[in-house]
Amino acid sequence: MSDSDADLELDGGESPEASTTPKKKGGLAALLPTILKFAAIGIGAVIFIVTVSYFTVRLTSSDGRSQTVTDPSSPYMGKRQVYSYYRDIGSITTKTRDTTGYTVTVVMNLGFDLNDTTTSSELTSRQLELRDFTRSYFTGKYAEDLQPENEIRLKQDILEKLNTRFLDQGRVRLVLFDKLDIMENL
Repeated sequence: MSDSDADLELDGGESPEASTTPKKKGGLAALLPTILKFAAIGIGAVIFIVTVSYFTVRLTSSDGRSQTVTDPSSPYMGKRQVYSYYRDIGSITTKTRDTTGYTVTVVMNLGFDLNDTTTSSELTSRQLELRDFTRSYFTGKYAEDLQPENEIRLKQDILEKLNTRFLDQGRVRLVLFDKLDIMENL
């Protein structure tokens, strides 16, 4: 071989530096760290999302109960609650707030839990106050507010006022009208 052949290394021989460098791994061994890294990121993301969702639901429904509302006309409605009723308010007749003469007559019954002796005794002991509350409540209303289409709102308003402002320990669960008549005085 000539000097020029040795310099060019045309015979395909390897240089001494090339034989000392390690060869790169190929195939699955090279991909394994990358696959594990992305799997760990995915699992961490799923755990994070589940944790955030759980605490968000717990905070939005503070009492932990379901917030679904069932249609009362649904055939799949469960048993209705049975209540005891306080019926000793009697018939109350008073004038409304209108400038023209309207008279309202109401007979109201209050429902409370079946075995709730606290509410029963509190309503009984406050019978005169309850009659006055009923009279003043309807005296403060206009005849337009007492129309049949507003009856549900009236019941809710009375229920709220009884439970928050009138009763100390007992709780009324239902307000029913035996009679709610509005008459125009001529």
